[in-house]
Amino acid sequence: MKSQQSAFRAAKSHAVLSTGETIRLLRELKGWTQEELARKSGISATNISLLENDRVEIGKKRAEQFAKTFNVHPAIIMFPEYETKEIEKAA
Repeated sequence: MKSQQSAFRAAKSHAVLSTGETIRLLRELKGWTQEELARKSGISATNISLLENDRVEIGKKRAEQFAKTFNVHPAIIMFPEYETKEIEKAA
């Protein structure tokens, strides 16, 4: 059975990432441990764990530190629900 490409449409993204999930995703895409991210970003591994588990708010300064470390715009970290396409590009 032969199918036509025009019969299909792209699936919409339904996952909404939290800030913590975004940090974890970016870190894992780089293949870094929390300790490696801590060394690269200047943010303690304890705080990274708390952030990744959404136990503390990120704040502008830390978002900027992560953005610089991951080489992405800070909005990707602070507002992941609006920036999922950019996160996909970073991968």
